[in-house]
Amino acid sequence: MAIMGVPDFGHERPLIFRTLYLCTYLAWIAPTAGLQRHLWRRGLPWWGTVLALLAATYAMSVANNLLGQTLSIRLALRDSYNWNNLFAGLDGCWLPLIAFCAAHAVVAFNAALGHERSRAAEALLMARDAELRALRFQLQPHFLFNTLNAVSALVATGRERDANRMIAQLADLLRATLATGHTHEHALADELVLTESYLEIEKARLGERLRIAIDIGPGLLDAQVPCLLLQPLVENAVRHGIAPDAAGGALALAISAADGTLQLRLVNDARVEAARGESLGVGIRNVAERLKKLYGGAYRFTARHVAGSRFEVAVDIPLRRAEAAGAIWVRAA
Repeated sequence: MAIMGVPDFGHERPLIFRTLYLCTYLAWIAPTAGLQRHLWRRGLPWWGTVLALLAATYAMSVANNLLGQTLSIRLALRDSYNWNNLFAGLDGCWLPLIAFCAAHAVVAFNAALGHERSRAAEALLMARDAELRALRFQLQPHFLFNTLNAVSALVATGRERDANRMIAQLADLLRATLATGHTHEHALADELVLTESYLEIEKARLGERLRIAIDIGPGLLDAQVPCLLLQPLVENAVRHGIAPDAAGGALALAISAADGTLQLRLVNDARVEAARGESLGVGIRNVAERLKKLYGGAYRFTARHVAGSRFEVAVDIPLRRAEAAGAIWVRAA
């Protein structure tokens, strides 16, 4: 508006008229924006919206010219209205209003795009949350079925005391498992409690055939890990590696940290044929799928047979403390 008003400075009292047009422009932009948003809500095609806005802003510019001539008469710069000039020289206000409509459209489109991106990110997080919960819920009936089979075997062999103890431990474990139903990560200390509860159940069934060694690095008990990360891996190791062997076997869990990475290594005795094919079972596949959905490409998971008839599962995930538990969802968004 300032640039288009430069030629007027050769005329009488240009500042008064430029101020008038500036004030009328500022007064017109609110109804112009309201009209523009109303047309958008009506769902008109873009060309219909453009024509309607051109007509409305043209009418506003004509009104500005009428006000300008009225001011000229009041200032005694002219004697009467010049109706021939009423529809001329509209660029002083019409073009700025058109520019405002264009800028308003760009800003509104950018805001709508940001809102849609936010909704899409939220929908993605909700979908991932639903998938992770489904994977979590898949483990519970699988684990419950296997444990009830173990209880049945104890009863069938006359070991009622061990069966009763296993049922009590199973109830405690299920209670603790259900308590984690509203989160996908918790402290390593909580995960170890769940894992040790499960190992107590297997220990009641296998006795001295199951030998356990757990080594946790210093200062790692508050590190965040996926809920039910260790239990299905330990279950796979016991049921497919140690339990089938009449002599039993050893299970070693080591957890350490290096270069911002939490490193979990689970090694168990296993026959070579027990480490292939279907022996990997539901637990390992479930853990691998959950790690992929939780960490994207920021994790490493391997499950393989190693020398000496042993089977190793290695998991590397970002080392994060409890206060950073929500960071992964922000990165996902």
